[in-house]
Amino acid sequence: MFREIEKKWQKAWEDAGIFQADPDEKPKFFITIPYPYLNGNLHVGHCRTFTIGDAIARYKRMCGFNVLFPMGFHVTGTPIIGLAELIKKRDPRTIEVYTKYHDVPKDILLTLTTPERIVEYFSKEAEKALKDIGYSIDWRRKFTTTDEPYQKFIEWQFWKLKERGLIAKGSHPVRFCPNCNNPVEDHDLLMGEEATIVDYTVIKFYMLDEELGKVIFPCATLRPETVFGVTNIWVKPTTYVLAKVDGETWFISKECAEKLKYQEKEVEILKDVNAEEFIGKFVVNPVTGKEVPILPAEFVDTDNATGVVMSVPAHAPYDYVAIEDLKRNKEILKKYGEIVKSIEPIVLIRIEGEDYKIPAKEVVEELGIRDQSDPNLERATKIVYKKEFHKGVLLEVTGKYAGMKVSEVKEVIQRDLIQQGIGDVFYEFSEKPVVCRCGTRCVVKVVRDQWFIRYSDEEWKRKVLNWLEEMTIIPDYYKEEFRNKIEWLKDKACARRKGLGTRIPWDKEWLIESLSDSTIYMAYYILSKFINEGKLKAENITPEFLDYVLLGIGKAEDVAKSSGLDVKTVEDVRRDFLYWYPVDLRSSGKDLVANHLLFLLFHHIAIFPKEHWPKAIAVNGYVSLEGRKMSKSKGPLLTMKRAVKENGADVTRLYILYASEYDSDADWRSKEIEAMKRHLERFFELVKEHCTKEIKVIDHLDRWLISRFQKAVKETRKAMEKLQTRRAVNSAFFEVMNDVRWYLKRGGDNLAVILDDWIKMLAPFIPHICEELWHLKHDSFVSLESYPEFDESKIDEKAEAIENYLKSFIEDVKEVMKFFKGEMVYVAFAEEWKVEALKVALNSDSMKSAMAELMKDDRFKRMAKEVSAFLKRVFRDKETFKEIVEIDEKTVIEENLEFVEKELGVKVVLDESAVPEEKRKQAMPGKPAIYIT
Repeated sequence: MFREIEKKWQKAWEDAGIFQADPDEKPKFFITIPYPYLNGNLHVGHCRTFTIGDAIARYKRMCGFNVLFPMGFHVTGTPIIGLAELIKKRDPRTIEVYTKYHDVPKDILLTLTTPERIVEYFSKEAEKALKDIGYSIDWRRKFTTTDEPYQKFIEWQFWKLKERGLIAKGSHPVRFCPNCNNPVEDHDLLMGEEATIVDYTVIKFYMLDEELGKVIFPCATLRPETVFGVTNIWVKPTTYVLAKVDGETWFISKECAEKLKYQEKEVEILKDVNAEEFIGKFVVNPVTGKEVPILPAEFVDTDNATGVVMSVPAHAPYDYVAIEDLKRNKEILKKYGEIVKSIEPIVLIRIEGEDYKIPAKEVVEELGIRDQSDPNLERATKIVYKKEFHKGVLLEVTGKYAGMKVSEVKEVIQRDLIQQGIGDVFYEFSEKPVVCRCGTRCVVKVVRDQWFIRYSDEEWKRKVLNWLEEMTIIPDYYKEEFRNKIEWLKDKACARRKGLGTRIPWDKEWLIESLSDSTIYMAYYILSKFINEGKLKAENITPEFLDYVLLGIGKAEDVAKSSGLDVKTVEDVRRDFLYWYPVDLRSSGKDLVANHLLFLLFHHIAIFPKEHWPKAIAVNGYVSLEGRKMSKSKGPLLTMKRAVKENGADVTRLYILYASEYDSDADWRSKEIEAMKRHLERFFELVKEHCTKEIKVIDHLDRWLISRFQKAVKETRKAMEKLQTRRAVNSAFFEVMNDVRWYLKRGGDNLAVILDDWIKMLAPFIPHICEELWHLKHDSFVSLESYPEFDESKIDEKAEAIENYLKSFIEDVKEVMKFFKGEMVYVAFAEEWKVEALKVALNSDSMKSAMAELMKDDRFKRMAKEVSAFLKRVFRDKETFKEIVEIDEKTVIEENLEFVEKELGVKVVLDESAVPEEKRKQAMPGKPAIYIT
């Protein structure tokens, strides 16, 4: 039923061009969402981000804004080339994934053997899917990132970064695929998209061996300042290797030896060695000169850094617990008893203003951690490291570094160690595994003569951090996440040899990688309309043209001559840019916080003047499928196309908007979406039945419904302004539906009094159904109507108090009837003095002041004990009593006795004398005594 309605209104919207946005006199709202990458069909993960964006776009449009909501397609990089090659080879896994999960017919899939065919196929599929779900996109602005005009735009962007000294050539660590022989970015990966490159400080502990000479035990650490607190070093009781590394003999794991080859080290493996041969021996701490023992630890990961770890039990919970475990291990004590027993933590960091004895010991005891298998160890580590990083100061034991802040000392110590020849740097992934789409495990490689964007530039970072404080981040607590990511962001490779994309304009051997060419493309949406209309061609998009229309540099007349355009076109593009920019809201998934969203901020701030920097970024969570993480390359996956085909666009939209709040992850559940479908079917039939009825004279029940609806309008608008779609849907749909059910149950027959506004309120969420219902009475598009405004004058607190009281009374009686059966319900209301005392209490700031006021009256003074007990009950939950003083309880029940008896299925008698005195005395305002016989 709904699919026919949806197609009907999608065609009507397109034919009328109602979502095509051009400058006008209205205030503008420019919202963008990430353009999808076209190596597969769009799925319900995209659906969440895109539907939130569309709901906000529709809401803002109905609030009187001129809304621009555009869309393009991302195709640069290596994944599409890799996919074409796999299809060409008839790779069984790829064929299965794309036919089973991406819903590509096998006969079509087997023809997608070139990047061009893949882009053509998936761009058409993506556009169809986005139209089928009813997004209010201005399709005149569509483009792909391999379009020639876009490449001119990207070349201009890179020239600007280079002019500002923000692109340089050098040696830097990159994520690297040995098979593809290419740096890889997030879009190139099967696994490990969120892995960053971490630089460990390697400290060269050593021993002098009669046979081997000087053997280096390179301990890799993220906290080089803690070297002053090392009590021992850890190795795993397994096979390591001795290797010549740049002429030195190193004791390292096999995995480390392989990784070092990619990090500008000359590596020659001498022989395998059993780590147990070295356990119990001593090495020299090159910083302090002290000897410390080598001890065994199963927790050492030989695939992480060097596989040799220094132990700082005062400041590392893992080390502290491991030492304590060894002290209880009889076998270890038998072999190395004196060595282990002599180990005592060395405290080298203090927290200002805190009594901080042995921090690792304190947090371990606080969390009740017993041994190395306790999962709370990770939490303990984060607690100590975070506190010490932000508030820690080094003690005298650290020599010349004493008094320095932990947050500032790492690079100083690392530099000093390297200069003294006792330190080095080892690059490692922050998480593993990191796997290229070709299936090869990636490594960190130090690449020479590579082009890098200098995100480490302190002045640039400072500007970004300052703007972060001024702009809006939704939810607000994500500001801290952004702040941390910005502070830690390093220089990043921006070029590669292989893939689709734009060549670096001054070095054509290199292609600009796919994350670096997708940072300021929101500005290109202004150009793309003119390009698609044929007013701009690639040859017109000169640096001078872009300088003028995007930065206001130069004169329109000069630009027109140099670009081959007429002056009017140049001025029109500039006018459009000035009207639409900056982006008012960038809405995105949280997976892009660590890369794209950071680069978006950095590049806008580097290139544009402040008035064109992004105003707000919103971050939403992931979507899982029946509790399982979705994967485009492995499955499971639910495409947007299939979700809409099986459930309808509006059901899909309402479900994904309601599934969880903005920042939380959502889980797509088939049973829940079936329930949502039934809710919408009931809503549709209900509104269709009532919306064309004549509105009658307004009575008490109507006033209640209108009042409740006004509060829903207020709550929904507040939620939408904060992008809280679950809260908005709950208020606008479910809570109003509950009120409507009560209204109809109570005999209300004037539902049309709220239906026009209800349809408008729901239009951003379920636009097709709302258009259909709106057109039962109107000729205009509901999508262009004004969103309902909250009207304080329509609030009727007394009407609400009456209905709330009736609901509460019926629920209370039903609760009593669970335990006491009978055919007659007798009711006794609160004594008059309680009603009087309640009014005084509600006008008092405290129980003490209420009691003082009441004790001025002799009547209350004589019953002071009872009054005090009553006031205690009132002040426990004062808010619940406020509306009861507005009504006469007995009159409310009398006037609605027939309805009450029908709901309860028993006779209700308002005869207080029939209620036992003890029970009568328990009656409170709003909570009468109930007696059943």
